[in-house]
Amino acid sequence: TVVDLRSDTVTQPTDEMRAAMLAAPVGDDVFGDDPSVNALQEKIAEILGFEAALFFPTGTQSNLCAILSHCQRGDEYIVGQMAHCYRWEGGGAAVFGSVQPQPLNHLPDGTIALEEIEAAIKPDDAHFARTRLLALENTFGGKVIPY
Repeated sequence: TVVDLRSDTVTQPTDEMRAAMLAAPVGDDVFGDDPSVNALQEKIAEILGFEAALFFPTGTQSNLCAILSHCQRGDEYIVGQMAHCYRWEGGGAAVFGSVQPQPLNHLPDGTIALEEIEAAIKPDDAHFARTRLLALENTFGGKVIPY
């Protein structure tokens, strides 16, 4: 069976996945009592060589938390016009974090020209939002962005 992984809303679990979910031990993740979530986070931290990992159920939630972990209210992040965290996530960074996006155009291959990024960085001046983050994606239009 082919699983469609284009997004967290398109993906439909197989019968085997549903059975695994039904049989999975569960607990309250707020109190750190969900053994499935704990095992997943520990496994990912081990694989990636980090002290800890944190599970987010959606890309939108993880993108928002990533932006807010790097930026404060009144800061800005540089982002591509077609980046998911800018175009298709309801303006979450601005709405929930008061973080202003500075969108830039993509090149045909999905990258953003370094000169455009450099030109978008604001000077150290109280009249401007402070540039704090460059948000990049590793795919564009369903293709891996070249390094």
